[in-house]
Amino acid sequence: MSLLKGTRLRPFIVFGIMAALLTFVGISQSWGVSLTIINMCIISAIMTLGVNIQWGYAGLFNVGIMGFCALGGAAAVLVSKAPVTEAWSAGGAGMALALLCLVAGCCFVFILNRKWGKRPFRTTVTFIAALGVYFLARHFYDPASAAIEAVNPAKTGYLGGMGMPIILSWIVGGLFAAGAAWLIGKVTLGLRTDYLAIATLGIAEIIVALLKNEDWLTRGAKNVTGLPRPVPFELQLQQDSWFVDLVSRFNADLLAGLATDERAATLQSLVMDASGIFVKLCYTGLFLMVLLVLFTLCQLALNSPWGRMVRAIRDNETAAAAMGKDIKGRHLQIFVLGSAVVGIAGAMMTTLDGQFTPGTYNPLRYTFLIWVMVIVGGSGNNLGSILGGFLVWFIWIEAEPMGTWLMNVVTLGLDPASALKAHLLGSAQYMRLMVMGGVLLLVLRYSPGGILAEKSGHK
Repeated sequence: MSLLKGTRLRPFIVFGIMAALLTFVGISQSWGVSLTIINMCIISAIMTLGVNIQWGYAGLFNVGIMGFCALGGAAAVLVSKAPVTEAWSAGGAGMALALLCLVAGCCFVFILNRKWGKRPFRTTVTFIAALGVYFLARHFYDPASAAIEAVNPAKTGYLGGMGMPIILSWIVGGLFAAGAAWLIGKVTLGLRTDYLAIATLGIAEIIVALLKNEDWLTRGAKNVTGLPRPVPFELQLQQDSWFVDLVSRFNADLLAGLATDERAATLQSLVMDASGIFVKLCYTGLFLMVLLVLFTLCQLALNSPWGRMVRAIRDNETAAAAMGKDIKGRHLQIFVLGSAVVGIAGAMMTTLDGQFTPGTYNPLRYTFLIWVMVIVGGSGNNLGSILGGFLVWFIWIEAEPMGTWLMNVVTLGLDPASALKAHLLGSAQYMRLMVMGGVLLLVLRYSPGGILAEKSGHK
C-alpha cells in the first residue's frame, strides 16, 4: 500500500523538486534567467511530447527531429515577415513557373511509370523523364533565384513572407512538419528500425542543408532577424504610462523617501528590469497554454481505443497484423502526428528567439538532447516526457555555470598563474556533456523506464 501511495505521489514530488530548482535559480541568479529557462523548458517539453508520440506510443525510432524543428522555424519566417515586393517582381513569376514544372513533372513521371507497366525499358524511360523534368525546372529556377537574391542582399535577398501574425506560424509549422513527415513516412516506414533511423537522420540533414543554402527562401546562412512578436517589446512597455505606474505601485516602499532625481533613476532601473520579466511571463503564459492543450490531447489519445491499439502494435506487430490491423497505416499516422508537434515547437522556439538561424540546427542539440529528455523522463508516459524536457534542459543550461563554480572551488588553493588551474577553468564548459552523460547513465541503471515510467495496463 505504501508503495502504491509512493507511486501516486511520485509525479508531485519530482515536479516539486523541479519547481524548487527553478525558484533557486530565480533567487540566486535572477528571475529573468529563471523565466528564460522555463520558457525553453516548456518548448523542450512540447518537442519531447512529439517524440514520445512516435517512440513511446509506436516504437518508431526517428532521429530526424532536427529537420522537423527547422521546418517549424522556417514557417515563422514565411508567415510573419512582410513580402519583399521588389524580389517578387524580379523573380516571383520564374520561381512559380519552376514550382509548377516540378509538381506537374513529378505527376507526369508517376503516371508514366504506372502506365508503362511491365513493358521493357521502364526504368530507363522513367529516369529520362525525371531528368527532363529536373532540367526544365532548373531552366526557370536558376535565373529566378539569382534575381531574387540580388535584391538588396544585405537586408533582404529573399521573397519574404505573408506578413501575418507570427502566432499563426505555430499552426503552419505543424502543418509543414506533418506534410514532410507524410512524404518521408510513405518511403521509410517500411524499413527496419535501424534503417528508419538512418533514413530520417539523412533526410533531416537534407532539409537543414536546403534551408541553409536556398537564400531566396529564408536568406540561408545570412539569417532572418527582427521577427515580429506575439507579446509587447520591452522598450514599448518602458514608455507606457500604465506599466510605469504599475511598477511604481509595486515598489512604493522602496521609492518612498527618495529624492526626486534618485527616485527617477531608481524607477527607471526598476521599469527596465520589470519589462524584461513581464515579456518573459507573457511568453510563459502562451507556451503553457499550448503545452496544456497538447498534453490533454495526448492523454485523451493514449487512453482511447486508438491509443491501446497503437501500443498493442508496438508490443507485438505480428499479433496485431494477425488481428487485421493496418500496421503501416497506423505507423504513418503516429509519425505524422509526432512530427507535427515537433514542428509546432520549432516555430515557437524561433518566435522566442526573434530570429531564424539555419546554421544553429545540429543533431546534438535538436535530436540527441531531445531523445535524452524522452529517456530520462519516461518514454510512453506523457507526464514523464514533460518532466524530461524540464529537467534535462535545466541541467543542460545550469551545468556550465555550476561547473565553473566547482572548478573555482577545486582550484582555490592553486597559484593564479598555474597552468593546471587555467586548464581546469577552461574545461568547465564541457561539464554539461559529462553531467548529461552521468544523468543518463544513472537513470538507465536505477530506473530503466525513466523517472516517470510508463504505467502497465495490469496495475
